[in-house]
Amino acid sequence: MKNFLNAAFVLVFLLTACTLPSSAPAEPTAVEIPIQASPSAIAPPTILPTITVTPSPIPPTETSAPTTVPFAESLDAVVTAENLSCRYGPGADYLYLYGLKKGANIELIGRTEGNNWVMVKGKNLCWLNAKFVEIDGDPQTLKVTYPDEYKLPVSPYYAAPIVLSAKRSGNSVTVMWTDVELRAGDEEDEDMLIYIAEIWRCESGEIIFDPLATNYPEATFVDEPGCSAPSHGRVFFQEKHGFAGPSEIQIPAP
Repeated sequence: MKNFLNAAFVLVFLLTACTLPSSAPAEPTAVEIPIQASPSAIAPPTILPTITVTPSPIPPTETSAPTTVPFAESLDAVVTAENLSCRYGPGADYLYLYGLKKGANIELIGRTEGNNWVMVKGKNLCWLNAKFVEIDGDPQTLKVTYPDEYKLPVSPYYAAPIVLSAKRSGNSVTVMWTDVELRAGDEEDEDMLIYIAEIWRCESGEIIFDPLATNYPEATFVDEPGCSAPSHGRVFFQEKHGFAGPSEIQIPAP
């Protein structure tokens, strides 16, 4: 009997052991809880240094060189006045050379610097006022041919007047020269003026060309400051055969 009980006890123990879990229960997973630091332990925020950005200087804009207007060798034109005088010099008081009728076709090959007169090509070169012709093109593109490239016909019978003085009072300049007597029969017509003072003077910052004609041995004109080139002049005596001179005029500076 005792053996039977021992055997039963062993069987019960074995059965109980079979129902036990085969492994130990898993350990709980550790959860990391952040620890809040005290205010004194918080590092102050990093202050970045202020950086001042200086813009690079803008390079100066290159100023383009002024466009050079090419010279025209010649320009065609048509006379618009009924009867147009073409003269020996670039002004209404120079000796008359010949006349042109309205509608005449002409060729222009030069101009003056400072007034509105242009040079006409032909057997005999002559000058006319551009406002009395219709020009095919811009007359300012014509080459300046007076006074360096065109000479007035010389009088064989008279000596040039001699400049005596050139005096300034403010912007007014008076020039005086010796008197020359015109002999009877040497006038072109009764309206001819015997002296032509060619003056390159300053007005509003520009050089203006004025051929001042007179029967008296003096001329007065306005010459202002402000021009890059100095004013200057010369004087001729004219008679029907040509021009005596010139004599240079030294214009006093403003």
